[in-house]
Amino acid sequence: MRTQILTLSVSLMALAAAAGAEPVISGARISDDVKVLSSDEFAGRGVATPAEDKVVAFVSKAYKDAGLEPGGENGGWTQTVKLRKFQVSDPSLSLNLKGQPMPLVQGEDITASTRGALGAVSFTDAPLVFAGYGVTAPERGWDDFKDVDVKGKIIVVLINDPDFYQPESRTFNGKAMTYYGRWTYKFEEAARKGAAGVMIIHDSAAASYGWNTVKNSWSVAQFDIVRPDPSVTSPKLESWISADAATKIFAAAGLDLNALKIAARSKDFKPVPLDGITLSGGYKVAAEEVVSRNIIGQLKGAKRPDETVFYMAHWDHIGIGTPDADGDAIFNGAVDNATGVAALIELARAFKASGKIPDRTVAFIAVTAEESGLLGSEYYASNPIYPLAKTVGGINMDALNVSGRTRNVEVVGSGQSSLEDDLKTLAAAQDRVLTPDETPEAGYFFRSDHFPLAKRGVPVLYAASGLDMVEGGVTAGRAFDEDYRKNRYHQANDEWSADWDLSGLAEDVALYYQLGAKLANSTVWPQWRETSEFKAARDKTAVARP
Repeated sequence: MRTQILTLSVSLMALAAAAGAEPVISGARISDDVKVLSSDEFAGRGVATPAEDKVVAFVSKAYKDAGLEPGGENGGWTQTVKLRKFQVSDPSLSLNLKGQPMPLVQGEDITASTRGALGAVSFTDAPLVFAGYGVTAPERGWDDFKDVDVKGKIIVVLINDPDFYQPESRTFNGKAMTYYGRWTYKFEEAARKGAAGVMIIHDSAAASYGWNTVKNSWSVAQFDIVRPDPSVTSPKLESWISADAATKIFAAAGLDLNALKIAARSKDFKPVPLDGITLSGGYKVAAEEVVSRNIIGQLKGAKRPDETVFYMAHWDHIGIGTPDADGDAIFNGAVDNATGVAALIELARAFKASGKIPDRTVAFIAVTAEESGLLGSEYYASNPIYPLAKTVGGINMDALNVSGRTRNVEVVGSGQSSLEDDLKTLAAAQDRVLTPDETPEAGYFFRSDHFPLAKRGVPVLYAASGLDMVEGGVTAGRAFDEDYRKNRYHQANDEWSADWDLSGLAEDVALYYQLGAKLANSTVWPQWRETSEFKAARDKTAVARP
């Protein structure tokens, strides 16, 4: 990695005639903003903590300084997001392995959490059942439950889809994860079945992250939207168990876990009771309603202000959690996602520097509670400031590249919309090519803030620097990516560094500017492909668009 942050000024020649002055994207300015947002002073940008006020103040001022107008509620910079916070304390859970106790140590064996209980939770000899991947997908002829009653039981399930280790089956989507593979779905389906709890067996490959990421993400307070009865959508135990703990549990039940993993890839799989294995114990749950905020700035369109193009990034991170080996308990979230928020601010500067008021309104949305399940973007999509039917399209930015320039631009969930065609043309002007998602099995398409809008029909692009580095090629790119996933992702040392090379990030943000400006100064409405599952939702609102 190079040892300097490039002050890269990317000239946007393609828009010079249309946009007047040539705005520049500065890696140095982005770095300065990331340094502030990811400093210890911002305490990991936890939702509904004192740090949130600092984030709102910083981003609002930056928007204003960049020349934006407030785009939130009641003429302000924010949109109120009502959430419920669940804080688990004093977890004491133990398995009975045919008469032998096995205490489950929080953070080592299990991550006990919940968004489905408003008070203390207890279990007394709750039986365990292995339910394969925990999927009910009638359109695929798939049912992991086979009418087995799991009410009041703890279901043990695998992460990802049945196709993950056997993609040639194509029962789901081959190597590419579907929503059925996400932990969110596993918990939701368990609640629908009336299960008392879920234990997801951790698998670094299938989850796309290690146990440290699980421990850090689920050992802090969890959030959800406010629901009259949270148990309808979440069981009272939402947990992951370590691979080692799972192996011990299945062995004690006289079962071969590896053989069951293979069996679970078949439509013929039936739930397997873990005979003689029960769970007892419990934990306290402090549930309270809290208010968080999305932060929104705008440039009002000159000709068609009711038509909106948007940029989006999440401002939140994990906050303060369990200290790591060095005693650091602040999860600074520099790459994830101070880079995205800093890019939002830099894009606002670029639009103002162009010297041209866009024809359509351009909105800059920093959403909350992404790390808790895309809650800020879900709330916005359910309560849009700008009507979704007249929202032209958008670009989502999450965990941007800090390792240098790349020859390719990777599109997450590629093949979905015409936005990719425009991006391909713009990338070619940078001598770069578009490539599909390098790791579709990781399910990144379902793990960032574009998804709540996409499923409601709004065309949204989620792209990033690819792994083919200008210096070092794919080998270097994969090394950078693997190092980040292993050593920094959702860990305390995701911190700002003066050694970053932001030249590739600046090129990416330049592309995003060009694409957004093109949309904002045209009459074009991006289209979903005929094969996209989101096209039908968009078509329902076609009458609202010219």
